[in-house]
Amino acid sequence: MTQSARRDQFNGAAPAVSVIVPCFNAEATLRDTLTSVRGQTFRNFEVILVDDGSTDGTAGLLAGWALADGRFRVVTLPNGGPSRARNHAALDIARGRYIAFLDSDDIWPSNKLAQVVKVMDADPTLGAVYGRTAFFRDRPELARTVSQVRARPLTPGDLLRGNAVCTMSNVVVRREVFRATGGFDPSIVYSEDLEWLVRLTAAGVRLQAIDATLVYYRSTDAGISINVEKMCAGWKSAADSARRAGCDLSVGEFRAAEATHMRLMARRALRGLAPRGAALKLVLRGVAHSPFGFFADPARALLTLLAACIEPLLPAGLRRLALNA
Repeated sequence: MTQSARRDQFNGAAPAVSVIVPCFNAEATLRDTLTSVRGQTFRNFEVILVDDGSTDGTAGLLAGWALADGRFRVVTLPNGGPSRARNHAALDIARGRYIAFLDSDDIWPSNKLAQVVKVMDADPTLGAVYGRTAFFRDRPELARTVSQVRARPLTPGDLLRGNAVCTMSNVVVRREVFRATGGFDPSIVYSEDLEWLVRLTAAGVRLQAIDATLVYYRSTDAGISINVEKMCAGWKSAADSARRAGCDLSVGEFRAAEATHMRLMARRALRGLAPRGAALKLVLRGVAHSPFGFFADPARALLTLLAACIEPLLPAGLRRLALNA
């Protein structure tokens, strides 16, 4: 495709969906991610690839994709984190009526956009949608764990107790709705997605599930560096946003929600092979905040407590196997 043809494509009619992919040193996974976008059965989209100051081969890969397919374009920023990258693309560049976020190591099923556009076009009252998340390590088809979704729209309280959305790669939102929220808070290092979702739903936006797997989330040993203090601070930022919006949870319910979140983060720390002791630290904090909240799911809570206590003695493979139960 010639350069002039590519310009004409971007200057013509707006696409239905703007896919936003923030990239930082994503050379190892980026090809699989972008292949899953190019393979969508729904074709009316643009892809905004934000190179967030990468120092590996990401820039070269992105340039190749943009050259090969006129729907892909590259924006380069100095490193500032995924929130700033997403905001710049969604608030300043995107032209689609829907914004679809995709992290550079996740994968979409080929019918993701087709399902989402059909549902959202049919119901103008829907502000945003999400689906099930399948977690994989090597190949998406080998995913063993799939998240649950709620039949009713999510509330701030639902999100604080346990984020069913799981990842921003799962979310598609109307462009005007995203702009009304002001975007992500780039000052929040962990749980910036949760804080945004809380603000979104606190504003009365309908965030509804599609009962289908809409994203494959790549789990890697080095995929997330667990920082307990920053994780807790991120959740508190989301809780503060809920309080400012008048979320009708009592003090006890907020504490129980935080304890539940800490249990979920402890399991994530164990699966992600965080620094030893990080999971136990989260468990102890969760129980101290609210035994009721932490043990709301007794089986998972006890398994998490046991795994966190014996984690220093467990081989990594056995630890992951236990937590997959």
